[in-house]
Amino acid sequence: MTDRAEDTEMARTFLACAAEVARLLAVDVDAPGTTAKGRARSLAGAVRRPLLESPRLADELFAPLMAAAVHDPDPSFCRWFVEPALYSFGRRRVLEALVAYLRSGTDPERVGATRAWYWAHIPLCADRSAAYAPDGIRAASLDASQEATEAWSEASMRVYAETTDAGVRYRVLRMLPVSRQAYSPRLQSLFETTLSAARADPDECNRRWARAVDGAGS
Repeated sequence: MTDRAEDTEMARTFLACAAEVARLLAVDVDAPGTTAKGRARSLAGAVRRPLLESPRLADELFAPLMAAAVHDPDPSFCRWFVEPALYSFGRRRVLEALVAYLRSGTDPERVGATRAWYWAHIPLCADRSAAYAPDGIRAASLDASQEATEAWSEASMRVYAETTDAGVRYRVLRMLPVSRQAYSPRLQSLFETTLSAARADPDECNRRWARAVDGAGS
């Protein structure tokens, strides 16, 4: 598949994801645009406000929201799907879903998961979404992230070792922390293996990550 054909297929997939979110929200939009990418962006814009203003999103929206976030090719606009998912379903569940994409998704989905992972760590504010909590108090368990973050680090290092896709290798590596202290004892051996491989990686960007780790010390 050529790069252009691949981009077209990704745009169609994103359009289908955005359309499903709109359908579940009962947002009737005649999305303008001559391309799948343009129509998808119009749909994404149309559902943004309803997603944030809804005091409660139906559970059936979770998977479509995450699919839209992962398949959105824009690293900035994918926030429009990640953010309402954080407020309605909690950071823990969102992170766990992204870990699942990283572990078993296609290469484009893995790249998309890294884009969404960035936005999945934004601070949550009580006045930002009606779904936060009417009284501004939110159960801490909804946003517990330590286990999912460790799972992400492990999955990222395993994907880096296993995939032959240079883009995926770069994406997963640059999302990993450069401090050894950020890795639990059980991940230290895998971390050192990853670091050794990155030092010898033919991609300068990946070698730069290794130098950052070495520069950070212990």
